[in-house]
Amino acid sequence: MQRLGSTVLVAAALLALAAGGAHAADEAGHDGHGYRHNSRPQATESLGRTGGEVFVAKLKPLKVNRSTAAGDARIMLKDNRAHVWMRVSGVLADAPHAQHVRFAGEGRCPVGSEAGIHQGFPALSLSEGRRAHGGIGVSLTTSGDTGPDSVLAMDRFPSAPDGSYDYARTITLSGGAIDAIRDGSAVIVVHGIDYNGNGRYDDVLGGSDVASDLSMEATSPTACGVLR
Repeated sequence: MQRLGSTVLVAAALLALAAGGAHAADEAGHDGHGYRHNSRPQATESLGRTGGEVFVAKLKPLKVNRSTAAGDARIMLKDNRAHVWMRVSGVLADAPHAQHVRFAGEGRCPVGSEAGIHQGFPALSLSEGRRAHGGIGVSLTTSGDTGPDSVLAMDRFPSAPDGSYDYARTITLSGGAIDAIRDGSAVIVVHGIDYNGNGRYDDVLGGSDVASDLSMEATSPTACGVLR
């Protein structure tokens, strides 16, 4: 596991990144699909200028899901509090993208060979990726609860009006999540794909395997990275 340390310079740089424009906010509008999207940075409380342990993840696209999503994530731990910063691009515009810290799996991102066939197409569902990345640990919502109960709280996840979004939030983590981050087995997963390129979530792959009121496109992983 690579740790970047807890120096003033690291903390200052990361705080500057967060201040530079995270779009995960409590003020929200509504897009044409009826989803809420967030357009202003959410204030993030300081963990102190001395910072803490910093872990990073390079988010890469799940190519089997025809994804082009990619980005970066950073988590700064101090006691049981965490600053979370994310920058994600290449995602579906004006639709919510569920995002989580997952653990208690194999501590890796899923691969194409683990995908199933859905409506005649090869694609990786949320359940098919669970052995690799684990179950829900932390829901990286824009407001309110961040636990497993918010795994698909679609009105509280960021959307991307221009195909990209920034996210910043300070949250409290459980002991299990902290241990997983520190031992290198925590995985950040962003969900929501546009498999057929029509600019919206639809039923081209059928219904979601985890939520009867959502499509598989809405819940399938689009980008993934292991925190180190």
